[in-house]
Amino acid sequence: MCGICGIFEPGLERVVDRAVVKRMSDTISHRGPDDDGFHCGWGIGLGHRRLSIIDLEGGHQPLANEDESIWVVFNGEIYNFEELNQRYLQTGHQFRTRSDTETIVHLYEELGEACFAEMRGMFAIALWDGRQKKLLLARDRIGKKPLFYSWDGRRLVFASEMKALWPAGGISREMDLEAFCDYFSFGYVPAPKTIYRQVRKLRAAHYMVVEGSQIREVPYWDLRFDQPQQLSESEWSERFLEEYRWAVKSRLISDVPLGAFLSGGVDSSSVVALMNECQRPVTTCSIGFTEESYNEAADARAFATSLGANHFEHIVQPHALSLIEKLAWHYDEPFADSSAIPTFYVSQIARQHVTVALSGDGGDENFAGYRRYKFDQFENRLRSFVPGPVRRTVFGPLGRYYPKLGWAPRVFRAKSTFQSLARSPLEGYFNSMTCYCPPDMKGRLLGPDVLRTLNGYDSIDVLRYHYDRANTNDPLSRIQYVDIKTYLTDDICVKVDRASMANSLEVRSPLLDHKLMELVAQMPSDIKLNNGQGKYIFKRALRTVLPESILARPKQGFALPVAEWFRGELREFAHRALFQARDELLNGAFLMRCWNQHQRGQRDWSPLLWSALMFRTWQEVSSTA
Repeated sequence: MCGICGIFEPGLERVVDRAVVKRMSDTISHRGPDDDGFHCGWGIGLGHRRLSIIDLEGGHQPLANEDESIWVVFNGEIYNFEELNQRYLQTGHQFRTRSDTETIVHLYEELGEACFAEMRGMFAIALWDGRQKKLLLARDRIGKKPLFYSWDGRRLVFASEMKALWPAGGISREMDLEAFCDYFSFGYVPAPKTIYRQVRKLRAAHYMVVEGSQIREVPYWDLRFDQPQQLSESEWSERFLEEYRWAVKSRLISDVPLGAFLSGGVDSSSVVALMNECQRPVTTCSIGFTEESYNEAADARAFATSLGANHFEHIVQPHALSLIEKLAWHYDEPFADSSAIPTFYVSQIARQHVTVALSGDGGDENFAGYRRYKFDQFENRLRSFVPGPVRRTVFGPLGRYYPKLGWAPRVFRAKSTFQSLARSPLEGYFNSMTCYCPPDMKGRLLGPDVLRTLNGYDSIDVLRYHYDRANTNDPLSRIQYVDIKTYLTDDICVKVDRASMANSLEVRSPLLDHKLMELVAQMPSDIKLNNGQGKYIFKRALRTVLPESILARPKQGFALPVAEWFRGELREFAHRALFQARDELLNGAFLMRCWNQHQRGQRDWSPLLWSALMFRTWQEVSSTA
């Protein structure tokens, strides 16, 4: 795994300053501590930081073709590179390395821009075509690897992390207020936006071409849910397991120590079980917590022992205070998913034993594993029976006046359900999943000047963009499509990439293999979410792979005691960070009411307080960067 950066100035009639590119590269040395490399020519400068995984001696980058007219820097892994070599590159090319990077160079020579659609893996690529004087940037289909850029019409600057853009100079850090608004809905900034107006993210499954003063962004893949196949459960199980086994096996290629994250849940346990079929013993890494209600260590340990794995377990006390500023620096923009903390810890522990780790990310998005899918399905069924005007007339007032019983059992917390039922399916889903700052609260949280500048902008437009493009009318599939394009790419993948690369660890995710995802998208939605049970067909397929004790375990996830932290170890730090700010981006009076209610135990405001705290911490850290 690596970090890439570079500068392209089409009108520059001199060689790009290597020292500037090196300063850019040095800021992301944690992504590639083993080596660095540069290629600078007229108008072009490429930089690379390497974490050596395959072909340790020969995989140095930037890497060129035989006549050095094509250069590439690359972050990621191409799992089918040997197949591509045999299919397209048997004649007319001289290979000097065993690396997948060289495949990219020669594949571009053969296929041009069509090369990216042939690659199976995770990647962020910058490719310089010296013959045609154009730069191409590409990002993998799911967005597992990041790529940021700034383009002012004359110069393009790009990098794996935003912090690597600043040494190039000349890039404004003016805040994008729409992105700021989006952050408090989702807990992350959705692509293509960043928190800065002059910096953008290249979208997943897109490539960009910069030629002269022209720039174009091209989609090369999409996930289709409109072709469901009617197979028996046993046939689906067989087809899925065949594809899953390939996805796991292909991710075991490595010239350095390789292992897996193991939480004890279905997703990570299935990855480890399939690894164990290919190579033994598997190295597994787990973390546990001192708080028993958040601790899965015993389950992970028991499963690892049953496989004879080399299991490493560390009990951590997740002190948020010691990590908040570090996370703000690594994530480069506000990021409110608190599970970034345990993800950082498990990456830190894993790096002590391996350089590459496989993970179980993607199971919930592919197979409707989140509880919110169950509630959304229930609400959509009610909508189908009750006309819209009746729902708005009956449920609208109930949603306004029913008390917010956040402390009560789910069955009594009907306020959100009533609010959702009064809305359209997309509006209802948006209302239920924006836990940081629900739509009806945004106007009270954001400062008045911000609201005036936004002029009615609504963050639901982020979801609507994808909802309207989903190639299906099935309600569950449309929401899965939206989540894959937003939450999976901009939260889950971002969380894992920054936490792992902060520790110089490569993470591979078999359940995010795009061929596997295409297969799962063809499954009817009722075998993913079956009678309220998420991951139905996933668990059925794994009956021959995992014991029933794991398949029957309730979903836990990387939960943390954030609500308690605000009344305990975070209290003084958070109060200072939240209420000493000099700007009026947030409504301090409203935030203080939330703070006081939380401290008195009247209401759990921890999601909103955590998102505000991470925003203020990012402000402080970024102001000194």
